[in-house]
Amino acid sequence: MSYPDNFKYTKEHEWVLVEGDAGTIGITDHAQSELGDIVFVDLPKLGAAITKGSTFGSVESVKAVSDIYAPVSGEVTAINDALGTAPEKLNADPHGAAWLIKVKLSKPEEVSGLLSAADYQKYLGE
Repeated sequence: MSYPDNFKYTKEHEWVLVEGDAGTIGITDHAQSELGDIVFVDLPKLGAAITKGSTFGSVESVKAVSDIYAPVSGEVTAINDALGTAPEKLNADPHGAAWLIKVKLSKPEEVSGLLSAADYQKYLGE
């Protein structure tokens, strides 16, 4: 699997795509493959505040329930409603159509502390 170079990654296997003061957040291909068949996604409400490093939702698979950690702080501006009826999309397209939430960044400087695609792939290999 190749990881998009324009994304930033966490060691907890989330990604963020930053465009201006907005960020789109999802889980990585590695995360979905470790989880197996995803059957439910719990996401925050519109307008919710998320804080870098804190849990903002969970992903449930046939194997386990895993928390999702915020790679950045901000206010939730959009939720991927398609995952409510088709959570398995996370298995098929975790870096594309199966994004989780969009946020307005409250601390854009937090992005600089995240991993590049190359650093994330190196981390996975360790």
